[in-house]
Amino acid sequence: MDFQVSTLPRDRFAHLFGLGDEALAASGARRYVADRKPGFPCRVTLQDAEPGERVILIPFQHQREGSLYQASGPIFVREAAVDVAVPASTIPELLRSRLLSLRAYDGDDVMIDADVVDGQDVEGTIARLLADGRARYLHVHFARPGCFACRVDRA
Repeated sequence: MDFQVSTLPRDRFAHLFGLGDEALAASGARRYVADRKPGFPCRVTLQDAEPGERVILIPFQHQREGSLYQASGPIFVREAAVDVAVPASTIPELLRSRLLSLRAYDGDDVMIDADVVDGQDVEGTIARLLADGRARYLHVHFARPGCFACRVDRA
């Protein structure tokens, strides 16, 4: 089954990049300088930041308010990020190198299935979850820290 991995748009975070540390803190965000790779996964590019690169850690609502599964959590965004389009049915290396939690949601944003899988083997789990006719989309999380990584839809 063809699928589409979606990144987050850079414009959603651009207002934070020019802020100083105090203004970021007032916004509930914090700037870091990546000191290792992997370790600072950007949700705009779905790439790990390079050591020495500046990133912002911010809370992100990945499941809409009002949903039974409404949720938010911390994500990193590279200040130098540019929007990318992931080709259909392609798994970014960032996901391949991690243990992932996949969660399938229906049209009412209710979780209908979930699984944990090594990123090297994620295609089969995506196909299985999206094969369920009730599934509208998937959310991918990094299983160990639990942070939202990206969304997956049928292509």
